[in-house]
This record gives sequence, structure tokens and C-alpha cells, in this order.
Amino acid sequence: MSDELPALPWERTRRRTGPARIPLTRDRIVEAAYTVLDRVGYEKLSMRQVAAELGVAVSALYAHVSSKDELLELMYLRMFRDWELPPPDPDNWREQIRQYARTGRTRLHEHRDMARIAMTGFPFSAEALPHLEQLLAVFRAGGLPDHLAGAAGDMISTFMNGFAFEESVWEDRQEEVDESPRDQPVSERSWTEIRETLERYFRELPPDRFPNLVGLADVMLQRTNDERFDLGIEIIIRGLASYAAEHPRPAE
Repeated sequence: MSDELPALPWERTRRRTGPARIPLTRDRIVEAAYTVLDRVGYEKLSMRQVAAELGVAVSALYAHVSSKDELLELMYLRMFRDWELPPPDPDNWREQIRQYARTGRTRLHEHRDMARIAMTGFPFSAEALPHLEQLLAVFRAGGLPDHLAGAAGDMISTFMNGFAFEESVWEDRQEEVDESPRDQPVSERSWTEIRETLERYFRELPPDRFPNLVGLADVMLQRTNDERFDLGIEIIIRGLASYAAEHPRPAE
């Protein structure tokens, strides 16, 4: 028999507590914003919906995030978290840039409309500067002249963001008329449909007026989005490499 006495009635009431509240932080707000973004898209993302996702008043968000613009910036910067580039390798810089671009495209596809946020992002924010520093080091290690090393990152990012944004637009359109087979990602199914439609159209053009479009109808468009992306990056890299060849590094 236990010697412990039951709590007094007024103490029982006093001891009743609800579940502990999880403190509201910037990280929690950003995670909730991603959830809302994936559900409703960029156009409908709002502070009110993020607050509802967290079960708090909108005013509670403003103690941590000053505006929707700042929230979008935080969402963009989160993309760079734990994204470490390898040490610059002068003999392998082209492959390092290829992998950088592929990783960037993959990260942009982790959340709906992230490419759109990235295209209005803030690449020179303090949190992103170490990442940018690493990227510039790879270009300089590859022997690019300084004026091109400084611009190359912008070229790669512009292509990467624009390509991913185009894919997201196709995904939105495809979901509206989703009659494609389910054995491919939405973006690939959408691109397959566009490519096949354009190839048929080009082949049916009058060859006397459009000899090049007719003649190249079957090779103008890559078979998959991965192939299109890799080709675009390869064209950029080879163009940059040609400048490096014109300005060889001094012998060590």
C-alpha cells in the first residue's frame, strides 16, 4: 500500500497543463512556408497561410520575419544549407561545374516554384557569400580570366534557374490536363509531349520554305530534360574553357 497521499482538489486543477508549446523560430516558419508553397504554389503563398499552418496568429510571425519578402529570401537561402563544393581542382574543374549545376537543379526541384523564388533571390546575402566564394574559386582554378570568372557563376545560375522554372511551368500546365502516362516525372512527360508535337509539326512544314526546320526536325530537341540540361551546361562550360585556353595559367 502506497504511503503517498492524493493531491488536494485545488492542486489537481493547478497541475493540469496542456501540451508544451514548441517555440516559434525562423526555421519552423521556413519549413511551414515550404509546406504551403508545395500545396498552393508561389502565387497563393501568404503570411496568413503560413501562420495557419503553424497554428499561430499572423502577428506572431512578424516577431521573427519582417515581411513576406524576407520570408522568400530565407526560403531561397535555405537552398544553400549543407551544399558544400569540393576543393577547387584545376584538372577537374569542368566536372565540378557540371555536378554543381546538376545539384542546383535538383535542389530547385525539391519544392514547388523554388526556381521562381530563386530568380528573384538574393545571391549576395551574407549567408550565401561562402557558397559564392567556393564557386568563384573553382572557376579561377580552371584558369578563367578574372573578368570571366566573376561572370561565370551568374551565367550558370541564370541558366539553371531559368531551366528549372521552365520545367515548373510545364508541370503546372500538365497537372491541369494530366492525361500523360504515369511512368515518367511530370516534367519529363510534359517535355515528351511537347517534343513529339513539335517534331511532327516541323516535319510537316513546306520543305522549300523551311529546309532547315524540316531537315533538323528529328534532332533539334533532346529526348529528355536531363539531356537538354546537360547539353546546355556543356555548351556553357566549353565556351568558358575556350577562354581559359586563350589565357593559360602561368607555370608554377
